[in-house]
Amino acid sequence: MATGLKKQYGLLMAICMVVGTVVGSGVFFKAQTILEKTDGDMPMGILAWIIGGIVMIFCVLAFCVMAQRYEKVNGLVDYAEATIGNRYAYMMGWFATTIYTPAMTSVLSWLTARYFLTFLKSVNPDFALTSTDQGFAPVSSSETFLLAGFILIFVFAVNTLSSKLAGKLQISATFIKLIPLLLMAVGGIIYGVAHDITGAPVEEATSILASNFSTSTGNISVLFGAVVATAFAYEGWILATSINSEIKNSKKNLPIALILGGIIIIAIYLFYYIGVAGGATVDTLRKDGATVAFVKVFGNVIGNILNLFVAVSCLGTLNGLLIGCIRGMYSISVRGYGPKAKLMKQIDPASGMPSNSCIVGLVIVAAWLVYFYGANLAPTGWFGKFCFDSSELPIITIYALYIPMFIMFMKKEKELPVLKRIVLPLLGVIGSGFMVFAAIYSHGYLPYLAAKEEGTFSCPVLFYLIVFAVIMAIGAILMNPKEKKAK
Repeated sequence: MATGLKKQYGLLMAICMVVGTVVGSGVFFKAQTILEKTDGDMPMGILAWIIGGIVMIFCVLAFCVMAQRYEKVNGLVDYAEATIGNRYAYMMGWFATTIYTPAMTSVLSWLTARYFLTFLKSVNPDFALTSTDQGFAPVSSSETFLLAGFILIFVFAVNTLSSKLAGKLQISATFIKLIPLLLMAVGGIIYGVAHDITGAPVEEATSILASNFSTSTGNISVLFGAVVATAFAYEGWILATSINSEIKNSKKNLPIALILGGIIIIAIYLFYYIGVAGGATVDTLRKDGATVAFVKVFGNVIGNILNLFVAVSCLGTLNGLLIGCIRGMYSISVRGYGPKAKLMKQIDPASGMPSNSCIVGLVIVAAWLVYFYGANLAPTGWFGKFCFDSSELPIITIYALYIPMFIMFMKKEKELPVLKRIVLPLLGVIGSGFMVFAAIYSHGYLPYLAAKEEGTFSCPVLFYLIVFAVIMAIGAILMNPKEKKAK
């Protein structure tokens, strides 16, 4: 058995990992959510995208400094190990392997299936679905759920059998996904100006920061909810660090990829959102989803082809997330920690992949897919009060776990200049703290108040944190540290 992963990816692949794992589903999926949360207020929606992007860039810059200093197997786990220690690194890796990455990946498999079914429905109106939803694949249909499982297994097979093929899929999908986004950005703005659909959305966008934005409690609450929704769209960039040991000249290329990728993502999201506002009325977008603007602007044929590109875009994002998922147990076990460490760190000489880690990763993602469907899509929640949004709530803990790393980095790296040692990590602390507060406020405080008025109790954040605590406690029990092995 081989004992290590090869240096096989260049700068282009690293950039595509950043852009590809972020851009693809959230911008389509959450655009409608943001319109609903802001009650169709386009300037507030744009402000939410800007704030979410700033938070991402803050954290990107902080991690870029770490990427220049540390390199081992899996960037996020490497940085936790270097700044705080082995045990924290293990718990960070366990969290990423069992909660954060697979929860997002499961949502992506469902989204990919939904957009593929939507395309098939648009091409053939007689295509059988269990129900209809303005031509959009129903969120709770059994067909969507089953196709999501099939797509997940297909992408898993591609990644497990050939890491090079997975890399080519990632690069191809990244470029394909930019097509509908850029066309919608340009075409939607032109269409909107020509038809005066949204009251000059471009003019609103350029004046947003200068407008007199109300700071009332109501508006702040709405803004926080919208910012948290953008968090899902911006999440995934950290997974590019999961292949840092496979990137050529990683200490140079990974920081470049993180910064360039982050800038590209923010620019694409802003222009796409403005373009969507020009492609259809706000009421139409809230009712039928953001992708309806493709058909409105480009007509049925081209619009539906672009919707197919959206499905491919989601597939690319799913591929990027799964690249991180299947390496999760490997990144833990290669340090001598976790259950069956010797088995999990074995590399298949034929594929060059950690096959056992891959299988465990697939099982965990499949479990989260079942949870996501039962908790969020099934007609009645399968898990009672433990039904929560697994696409957004894990950000509470991932950003909270970043904060100690940034603080310890500032404390340890005394030889670095002030900018790299203090300023950039401090920006990461501020951005992470804001995102944790916004997520708790949006998903915990507001649902609690609504439930209190109805005489019930609902606090999704609390029940998510209970699940988080249980899974992390299991991880602590299974840590099996090297010290105990030596005894």
